[in-house]
Amino acid sequence: MARSENVLRPEELMVQTRAQRDEAEALLASLVAARSASERNLSAIGQRDLLKSVTGRSSMDNAIESTRRLVASFDRVLIDLRGDLTDDELALLGEVERDCRKAS
Repeated sequence: MARSENVLRPEELMVQTRAQRDEAEALLASLVAARSASERNLSAIGQRDLLKSVTGRSSMDNAIESTRRLVASFDRVLIDLRGDLTDDELALLGEVERDCRKAS
């Protein structure tokens, strides 16, 4: 049976999942930096985070934790995908990842 054009090959799925994971990792770094800046700004004006004072966690803390869980989920998916690849697909994936690194 022919593979549908809408179905990604395993190595393509792996590359796309890796790219999404990398975007989530960059978002996480941005959130951590934004939280630090927000805490500095609140301190500079003598204010406190009202949500954090009530719940013990700021909205930034919640966003950071949620994004950490997302990155961990991507990591688990990548491990599962890698385990499903054949040796030939793994070799092709290595070539694709090297090409992507050279292009960026």
